[in-house]
Amino acid sequence: MTTREQTTDILIVGAGLGGIAAALAAADRGANVVLTEEFPWIGGQLTSQAVPPDEHPWVEEFGITARFRALRDGIRDVYRRRYPLIDDAHAKAELNPGAGWVSKLCHEPRIAVGVLEEMLAPHRSAGRITLLERRRPVSATTDGDRVTSVTLSSEVGEEDVTVHASYVVDATETGELLPLTGTEYVTGFESRAETGEPSAPEIAQPDNVQALSVCFAVEHVDGDHTIERPERYDFWRQYTPSAWQGHPLLSWTAPNPRTLEIDTRAFSPNPGDDALAVDADQSKNAGDQNLWFFRRIAARDLFTPGFYESDISLVNWPSIDYFLEHVLDVPRETELERYDDARQLSLSMLYWMQTEAPRADGGTGFPGLRLRPDVMGSTDGLAQAPYHRESRRIRALTTITENDVSYAIRGDEGATRYEESVGVGMYRIDLHPSTGGDTYIDVASTPFEIPLGALIPQRVTNLLAANKNIGTTHITNGCYRLHPVEWNIGEAAGHLAAFCVANGTAPHTVHSDTAYREAYQGELDATGVERHWPEGRVHAY
Repeated sequence: MTTREQTTDILIVGAGLGGIAAALAAADRGANVVLTEEFPWIGGQLTSQAVPPDEHPWVEEFGITARFRALRDGIRDVYRRRYPLIDDAHAKAELNPGAGWVSKLCHEPRIAVGVLEEMLAPHRSAGRITLLERRRPVSATTDGDRVTSVTLSSEVGEEDVTVHASYVVDATETGELLPLTGTEYVTGFESRAETGEPSAPEIAQPDNVQALSVCFAVEHVDGDHTIERPERYDFWRQYTPSAWQGHPLLSWTAPNPRTLEIDTRAFSPNPGDDALAVDADQSKNAGDQNLWFFRRIAARDLFTPGFYESDISLVNWPSIDYFLEHVLDVPRETELERYDDARQLSLSMLYWMQTEAPRADGGTGFPGLRLRPDVMGSTDGLAQAPYHRESRRIRALTTITENDVSYAIRGDEGATRYEESVGVGMYRIDLHPSTGGDTYIDVASTPFEIPLGALIPQRVTNLLAANKNIGTTHITNGCYRLHPVEWNIGEAAGHLAAFCVANGTAPHTVHSDTAYREAYQGELDATGVERHWPEGRVHAY
């Protein structure tokens, strides 16, 4: 098969939130961009992975970029313009269409796809952004410390494309460009001797990686909608992880992330609640005691009676965390087999819920649970893409450790403040069970900053990280991996690449030269990137 050649200023591989933010920032500054995406939907964890946005408690006031706020406003605008909301919901400034407890903006993923497409549309029309769809990186060429090209294979049988670019941005979910380009990186746990982190092990564990999950959406309606018994059901039904302390994975029972004590959640579809009164603030209430509400993405009571037959609830619970094996740096065939096994786990959880799950009335099974493949944009009802919590991470100019963000360590001093800051974020250090057999690590953090050096590899001069692949550790990845932080990272990376193109300089120079850095940071400020938290904002949760 022939290979088509393209040349551009900036190649951005991965059109998740970081990739889209990078493309918008670079194009707005005048650069030409090629953006690529493997899955049918752009948007990554917000869309193809179907994960409602995990955000900090102050998101409606500050702590996100102007472009990310425009995305959130755009999602709410679609509901107000196109959906039959009841009057009180339509008038609610902080409309939460799903009234889920995990986020102040739980919504159907397709809505975000449309808004993101709309944000890209002007630049695509002008030819400044070219989106190569259903493409996955398979090889790269380098010249010394520079990446010269990346070749992308089609997922739908079209010809390969090789893109030559002045700058390359890795916005993939697992840092796929790092091994292809020879960029130095780390996986799994670093050792305590290397990072000085109190939560790190004595010896490095590169194969010890957080669970991934394959999410799905369900409603509860009349009839029997039980799926075919999954091929691996018997295995997953009997699987009892050590962290579950004798309880099976397929259950309402799991460790409490903060106390590690075994906790049994409730599950009651469409119980009726005051959806307008939901206060989605995990600093006050983790919100996971009734799993139906936790990541609900459509609350029928917020819409005209009869519009929705049922609430729609997104399943992203401990019972579908796949930590049997990791998928980093294994042969592609093995990687795909493990994704299939993760999908079997998710289907097994659904089948267990439909047939064996205990009900509050003493009965068993919820056969009325029905998958919503239309909501997922898939044929089988599962999310198009697995939700990766952990990536390969660059060996960066600046590495953020637990000692920089942990509230137990930093206290009222707040997180490390960086002169090189390119953004802010906030979330607990939230690590899910991992492939090494570890249970949750859940550590209170303090509002933190994103240092420029965390986006820049130590050696490679024209590759930037724009997702969960930045210079964090296994520990701090747990708070830098969420939606608004990924967006901010991508926005900073895309703007940096365009700044370097326009000024004929390099990221390492911008990092080391005060005049260049301050000019770049001034541009970020002008576009609505908040680089420091308001004075005194050090509260943990």
